[in-house]
Amino acid sequence: MKINAQKITPFEADGIVYQADTCLPLVDAVKRRKLKFRALARYTYPGERLTEDTLGLNSIGYWDANEPQDWGLDWHRNEGIEIHFLESGTMPYAQQNKEMELLPNYLTITRPWEAHKVGNPTIGMGKFYWVILDLQVRRPHQNWIWPDWVMLAPNDLEKLTIILRQNEKVLWKTDKRVRDCFQRIGKAVDSDIDGNNSSKIRLLINYLLLLMLELIEKDDVELNEHLTDSSRSVRLFLSELENNLSEAWTIEKMAKSAGVGLTRFTHHCKQLTNLTPMRYLMMKRIELSKEILAENEFLTVSEVAFACGFSTSQYFSTVFKKQEKCTPLEYRYKKIKVVL
Repeated sequence: MKINAQKITPFEADGIVYQADTCLPLVDAVKRRKLKFRALARYTYPGERLTEDTLGLNSIGYWDANEPQDWGLDWHRNEGIEIHFLESGTMPYAQQNKEMELLPNYLTITRPWEAHKVGNPTIGMGKFYWVILDLQVRRPHQNWIWPDWVMLAPNDLEKLTIILRQNEKVLWKTDKRVRDCFQRIGKAVDSDIDGNNSSKIRLLINYLLLLMLELIEKDDVELNEHLTDSSRSVRLFLSELENNLSEAWTIEKMAKSAGVGLTRFTHHCKQLTNLTPMRYLMMKRIELSKEILAENEFLTVSEVAFACGFSTSQYFSTVFKKQEKCTPLEYRYKKIKVVL
């Protein structure tokens, strides 16, 4: 089957463009015939193309690995809620820095903002299914919008949404009905040609959601409304900011990336850090520059400045001296001298 991903316009909201995960290690493993792979997908997810009859479904499929694997999917996020199910074998899995091993008949639920990885570092052997539904959200406080073909009664759908939004449980032990549902999903994906199984796939996903609601209700999970507060979205953004300090951030861009308004973003940032957004950004950039100065003695001050997101070396040196009471080169010299 074709597994090349097509270039389709990704999700965009509030001026932010969200790219789909390309699953390149999986694509490479399939090309090397390391495992069987079948999927229907849109955007940059690998697989045969989904049709407009299933809009809101981003990817659905499985892989079947019956020999030792040499690859895994490192930390990433998805453009929707992802439901994983392991039919057989074992699978190293991690979500939100929690390491675990998936066993047969276990299901995981991953919200769009939750980082996760499959493999540690390799995936192991097993048959692994997934369904990714785009609910038009990327942050915890945003309201979920299910595809219009989801047919659960309004009260049931609202109940499922509230439970999934207001708890952080990752792993669920399932029953034979869930296993049978995923097996039927696999067969529908296998035999689909240009969307001729769209109705069947929609019905199976509806049935899966109903089974999930029953499963979760039996578990009597504890709900926490604060998990859907906009302050949590800002907190997540601030934790991600450390990996993107070189970007040309403005307060407006930061607020948009957090998915909240400018005033509320500034308020939450001050509450969480006791600093204004730009002051917090500056502090993090200086912290990064200190690491780079100490560990890369051959980089120039200009190179360090640009790597940390400063527009000019002069401005970097001014800010650095104001905070550290010495120039960047003086700081480097002191650090190198201590090491020697």
